[in-house]
Amino acid sequence: MEMLERLAGLMEEHKDDLVESLMINSGKTRSQALGEVNASIDRLRRADLDARKIYGEYMPGDWDPTTIETEAVVRREPFGVVLAIIPFNYPLFDAVSKFAYSIVAGNAVVIKPPSADPIPVLLFAKLVEESGFPREAFSVLTIPGRESDRLIADRRIQVISFTGSSMTGKKVIQTAGIKQFIMELGGGDPAIVLPDADLDFAAERIAAGIYSYAGQRCDAIKLILVAEEIYSEFKDKLVSEFSKVVVGDPRDEKTTMGPLISPESVDEMMKSVDEAVKAGGRVLCGGKRLGETYVEPTLIEILDKNALRSLKLYKEEIFAPIVLITSFSDLEEAIELANGRSYGLDAAIFGHNIDQVRKLVRFLEFGAIYVNDMPRHGMGYYPFGGRKESGIRREGVGYSIEYVTAYKTIVYNFREKGGVEVSVGNGLLRSLCIYLSARCRWDTSPEAHLQRMCARRSSRSRPFLSAANPPPYQHNPWPPCKVGHESFRLHRPTESSAQPP
Repeated sequence: MEMLERLAGLMEEHKDDLVESLMINSGKTRSQALGEVNASIDRLRRADLDARKIYGEYMPGDWDPTTIETEAVVRREPFGVVLAIIPFNYPLFDAVSKFAYSIVAGNAVVIKPPSADPIPVLLFAKLVEESGFPREAFSVLTIPGRESDRLIADRRIQVISFTGSSMTGKKVIQTAGIKQFIMELGGGDPAIVLPDADLDFAAERIAAGIYSYAGQRCDAIKLILVAEEIYSEFKDKLVSEFSKVVVGDPRDEKTTMGPLISPESVDEMMKSVDEAVKAGGRVLCGGKRLGETYVEPTLIEILDKNALRSLKLYKEEIFAPIVLITSFSDLEEAIELANGRSYGLDAAIFGHNIDQVRKLVRFLEFGAIYVNDMPRHGMGYYPFGGRKESGIRREGVGYSIEYVTAYKTIVYNFREKGGVEVSVGNGLLRSLCIYLSARCRWDTSPEAHLQRMCARRSSRSRPFLSAANPPPYQHNPWPPCKVGHESFRLHRPTESSAQPP
């Protein structure tokens, strides 16, 4: 933990350099880059919440005849080597987060940075080295994704923590074979607007959830479902919010949305716009290319539900500031449209009718649901991860660490060796009998109980309790003891029992 604190301090010292790298290499606005750097520093300093999850368990035996006079300790141990595959959209934070929970558990870490914007990860690696972290337990491999198969399949790597597309995630699993996986995959979230929602607030938050970092976020909103009775009013408010977006150089303080990561991403977005228009969609705002990697945030209305379901924008995740909007007549239709996509990362609900909100929460098939806010994973205080094709397991403070540690069970056999060796007159045993007499209201004296118990044969000679031979009460039996060399087990008598066992 001291090393992580030193590393956090170094990141504070070099904050301006890290912010600059995210602006130039990743295309983030200054506020977005600063937010990612601050979240990364906080993540290191809250690794103590991860460490608190590394604890074991003690398990008493005597569950059945095979476990009599045994006990176990269940430990948590590091797997060994964790491979962290970093996405381009949050290169610094994801590298820091995966590094933190992996090394707190005692693992070595190999980081594969994104090919599109590796500089923030390389700067972080330099700071890790300066912090004094053992060089043999940390490495960064700057290789293209297409050349990563040998790395992914290496048997020395026991855990793969991957953030990226569902398609790439499937390939990683197929190539890696049997390993532990933490996978935060595709998203593209739906937002559902109920009739009693605050429309101004909902429009502002949903718009931000679409254009923030140019829609290149796993938790970006890609589908808006609006109740019919408020559809027109809400649509107008959302268009108004889109008109406020300033697209431009992310280094300009006035810019609210910067570029996409590559020209190919813009090409894919424009093809999706053309497909939607041909299927009957209507571009309400945006839809234009402004340069090699710049686009307008785009809102497309499509009311035909069958046409909606056929669109690439509905079936796949397009990493761009583009969203579909349509109406719904009742909650069942909203649920069906939201769940109809192959992804299940996050969903947003705007409204105050608690019965409707609770129904949506119950039936929406998503890893996280945000009520009256846009989806945003932030620093990871709340665990996030998807269902269906959106991932395996969870990222989050105090959660991811569970998947980079292995359970190890150690069973001790004390049969004929353990137990409490006491004589019949032992004061501790006599005190126990007095306590049991008082608690169970036995009519005979403690001395009589003592004589009965010592006269019994070993508990191993008794038939084991089962469904056909149930105990006289429903609580766990007292633990086995030894008097001389004879084992006995104490049971609470039933109301109808005249004598103790």
